[in-house]
Amino acid sequence: MNLVMMGTGSFAEPTFRKLLESPHRVVGLVTQPDRATGKERGSTRQPRQGMKEIALERGIPVLQPESINTPDGAAALKALVPDLLVVAAYGQILSKDILAVPSLGGINVHASLLPKYRGAAPINWAIYHGETQSGVTIIRMTIGLDAGDMLAQEAIDILPEETAGELEARLGPLGAHLAIETVDKLAVGPVSGIPQDKSKVTKAPKLTKEHGLIDWSRPASAVVNQIRAMQPWPTAYTHLHRDGHEPLRLIVQRAAITLKVPCPAGISGAAFADDTKLLARCGDGTWVEILELQPAGKRRMPAHDFLRGNAIPPDAHFR
Repeated sequence: MNLVMMGTGSFAEPTFRKLLESPHRVVGLVTQPDRATGKERGSTRQPRQGMKEIALERGIPVLQPESINTPDGAAALKALVPDLLVVAAYGQILSKDILAVPSLGGINVHASLLPKYRGAAPINWAIYHGETQSGVTIIRMTIGLDAGDMLAQEAIDILPEETAGELEARLGPLGAHLAIETVDKLAVGPVSGIPQDKSKVTKAPKLTKEHGLIDWSRPASAVVNQIRAMQPWPTAYTHLHRDGHEPLRLIVQRAAITLKVPCPAGISGAAFADDTKLLARCGDGTWVEILELQPAGKRRMPAHDFLRGNAIPPDAHFR
């Protein structure tokens, strides 16, 4: 069977490699255009070898249109004569005309337990909302956003301190396994799917840098989940305010809820520090310990290193 892979980023790479190892013929790769930032690929923007580099090593034609949903895009895809599209984190919604090019249509490798978390950033939003499970669903592609019938699905537990990047690294191989199983079945004959329950649909929109701004009025558990969810991109951040100093932007890399409350009073975002620990008060009256951070223009460091050169006076707060 002739396959065209459509994908970008570290979640898609295991599926691409699995297809290349299969008896099926990968006749082309459609991936996002090269960007100035180079290594920022995919939903969590983790650098790996890159889809394009893998394809070029194997002599596989590569298409990188700004939009595949154009007459030129459709013509280039038709020239590859695909039987099936295999899509994973491609970053573009495919039109009806594109889905009609291959004789068997397309399947999508989606990093969530659909119908929950349809959209561009399902891994991040699952962690953000405190889910304890995630997984991969293989769906038959339709013109609706992640709305097709489910052909395969498998769940895994989200580990308590796991970041979005770490979870993605576990979901990528799982997606590859389910994808090749589904491709093998489609090569033999029709595969029936299960319709998604529309009443259970939730959204997972594309992340922006603004999603990383920490709102300290939220409960401590929600703040810690946000910090995990924004790793490795766009990262969670806040600003440290101290009298006599310009606000200092801090990327919060790692944090945990602490039960050792230094004082019961204080506003949301109140900062407290001793010689080794940096704490922030949350809206539910509990505290978060900031374990690792990166001040603007500086390297990533443990909180105790930051405290060596940065006093935290009683009126200091995060916002």
